[in-house]
Amino acid sequence: MNTHATMNTTSSPMQQTTPTDRDAVADVIERLQAPDTAFLSLMMDNPKQDDALIDGLHRFLDRSAGARFLHTLKLEQRGLWLGHTAPARLQIRLTEAARSSQHAAYQAFRTGLTKSGGLERAFPKA
Repeated sequence: MNTHATMNTTSSPMQQTTPTDRDAVADVIERLQAPDTAFLSLMMDNPKQDDALIDGLHRFLDRSAGARFLHTLKLEQRGLWLGHTAPARLQIRLTEAARSSQHAAYQAFRTGLTKSGGLERAFPKA
């Protein structure tokens, strides 16, 4: 008797992958070409996408930390670009993500983020 024949094959919207799942966002951050920058800019314009963006960033940093070869220049450039481009509401979350590990990949990203001055622009010192 086949017990799988009676199962409902439709999946709920929560189970379906969305174009902004963490792996897709991590891939976009990894490439960061012209269409990718436009996609990320649109994501950053929509506050509802903040969690997906931060989850994708964490996935990208985790992949980079686990890679055999550490591309520090690429990580620094991603931090620089995100720091310049991200709106003020995301600057603290980006900084938290960059400081969430002491691994060299996170440090390289944090260096670029600091060089961008995004946090200082968003929240000027008194």
